[in-house]
Amino acid sequence: MRRSLIARTAALAAISALALAACGGGSDPLNSGGSAAAPSDTIIVGSANFTENQILAEIYAQALQAKGINVEKKLNIGSRETYFPGLQDGSIDLIPEYTGVLLQFLNKQATETAPDAVYTALKSALPGSLTVLDKSAAEDKDAVVVTRETATRLNATSLADLAPNCGQLTFGGPPEFQTRPDGIPGIAETYGCNFKEYRSLDAGGPLTVSALKNGDVQAADIFTTDASIPANDFVVLTDPKDNFAAQNVVPLINKAKVNDTVTQVLNGVSAKLTTENLTALNAEAAGDTKPSAETVAKNWLTQNGLG
Repeated sequence: MRRSLIARTAALAAISALALAACGGGSDPLNSGGSAAAPSDTIIVGSANFTENQILAEIYAQALQAKGINVEKKLNIGSRETYFPGLQDGSIDLIPEYTGVLLQFLNKQATETAPDAVYTALKSALPGSLTVLDKSAAEDKDAVVVTRETATRLNATSLADLAPNCGQLTFGGPPEFQTRPDGIPGIAETYGCNFKEYRSLDAGGPLTVSALKNGDVQAADIFTTDASIPANDFVVLTDPKDNFAAQNVVPLINKAKVNDTVTQVLNGVSAKLTTENLTALNAEAAGDTKPSAETVAKNWLTQNGLG
């Protein structure tokens, strides 16, 4: 999950956080225990509100703990619009990010799409208090996904193929996708695809999958590594005009918390992560036993000699 416009002001961030709590019925991880920065010897690891990002955050946290670093976790915070202010005020120190969408969040005029170009531009666009360490080969993109029946009926394998029929289709995705530069506005600008209706659901989660399966929406935003795609024989439409930029997983971290040990640990994780890993991690989390993100992360770290 994952991704957006320029950072909100503190007031808007507070409003978003309140709205999220009201919708989800749970407490705000950024506010539990206060929003003060952690001690200098502690790293607060946060995550967005989708499974893959929570697993990656657990991988970062457990890998750091294995090297004796004090870690606190504030997981399942919400969208980038909600958690980014926490990175800026120090109430979060580290979060798994995705290069292309983070760049577009910071610079909505960004045009870079290739992995190295996106990564270089991202480093220049970050606020002075933040940095990114090595990007991984692992990549997870937002994608427009349809059912096999819809793809066959419309003879669509790409967004360009879908464009002439978008006016007949209802699109489903997370609320923020409706306004993000590479979301609905980008799809409309790049492909001339204007959907009949937008339904706010979740970030590629069970609401979106169910709505697509049941025909409540005919196209949806689902991450390319999501286990629901092969499980339901969904079709990921290709993006020939690169509306969605490269989305390599990268640790975004408070510069004040970076030292040689932290760098070595997080770069070691990035060196092992692949797109195939991400798909497998998501599939494991979605399996019959529904293991926790903590368990899935621990298994991966053990298998890769990083635990």
